[in-house]
Amino acid sequence: MTYSYLVALTGSGGTVPAELGVVRRLVRRGHEVTVLAEESLAAEVTAAGARMRSRAGAGFACDTAAEIDSARPDLVLASYFAFGAMVAAQSRGVPFSVLIPGIYPLPVEGGPPPGSGFGPARGPLGRWRDRIIGTLVQRRWDQELLSQLNALRAEFDLERLAHYQDQVQLAHRQLVLSSEAFDFPAQHPDGVRWAGPILDDPSWTSETPWTVPDGGDPLILISLSTTFQRQTDCLQRIATAFADLPVRGIMTTGPAIDPAVITAPPNVTVLRTAPHHEIMRHASLVITHGGHNTVLKALAADLPLLVLPHGRDHADNAARLRAHRAGITLPRTATPPRIARTVRRLLRSPAHYRAAAELGRVIRRDALGAQLLRELEPASDNADPVAARDFPVRELES
Repeated sequence: MTYSYLVALTGSGGTVPAELGVVRRLVRRGHEVTVLAEESLAAEVTAAGARMRSRAGAGFACDTAAEIDSARPDLVLASYFAFGAMVAAQSRGVPFSVLIPGIYPLPVEGGPPPGSGFGPARGPLGRWRDRIIGTLVQRRWDQELLSQLNALRAEFDLERLAHYQDQVQLAHRQLVLSSEAFDFPAQHPDGVRWAGPILDDPSWTSETPWTVPDGGDPLILISLSTTFQRQTDCLQRIATAFADLPVRGIMTTGPAIDPAVITAPPNVTVLRTAPHHEIMRHASLVITHGGHNTVLKALAADLPLLVLPHGRDHADNAARLRAHRAGITLPRTATPPRIARTVRRLLRSPAHYRAAAELGRVIRRDALGAQLLRELEPASDNADPVAARDFPVRELES
């Protein structure tokens, strides 16, 4: 049986490769997939085999509602911050699921506050810490998002919500595109499902020719963010650190940074893009800002990491990496000598390599699993019978 999906995407950064990976897998199964996204993603959406519909900008909810009325999808898949798409789907009575390309980002019982970079609480003091910080985090996000969200819901004749995350909790499923083994144990809502990581490289990474640098020294991949996060100075300090190291480096700056602005020593090749999964086959270590996709891709290649968090979920990913003893975290302001010392330490640490390989086995298994399709194809042979019963596919009235 085939289904019709409307996929509503926000942004154009590190979450997109995983989300388009979902699109690609649905298309390969023969489903009809329409993607509502920024025009800048048109080429990647088309390459994935889906139909592209450009968003109008501020009218995301209206665009989604119009597409629902026109195409009558069986399910809407929304990016985590695509609140407008969720509201439109709810108002039209169409089930929606939320794509979460990373660790679970909402407050959960027994887990550290999202965005804190904390590890699991230890004892009464740790639990008190989590309650206080968690309350402050909740208040900040509600102040930033809740009033606008409720105003939008009012336009679509929907009731007010008490907290911004209540919109996400209304989803049929919250599909976490990660490995549960990487995250901290906690009590998650019933609708949360770990669907496995999607480790696809962006399609544009193959545009730049690259070769493995000559020599027998350890090869290190350096990659911070695909979007601009003021990472130029950090990239330069990493390059400077390599001048005194017996290693080979490949640095990818991403679309946001011109490689020419980096002054690199002879043992560092600086490229705008390159396919990371191919480089990791030859690499001994990865240095990154801590984006979820890069972290899990490195672990899947049995590689430990040096993480210099820049923001967003980076500190939370780094905390989980430290807990698994599969990497080391430094501040993004670390000096070249400190970076160099840490690289030497990691290259000489069998414990970090063992931990990365142990976690990598689980990540590879989850990435190859069928859990994602079980959640998205409720009536297929891959489906969990329980999921099939509560997936409300229905006909829309004219």
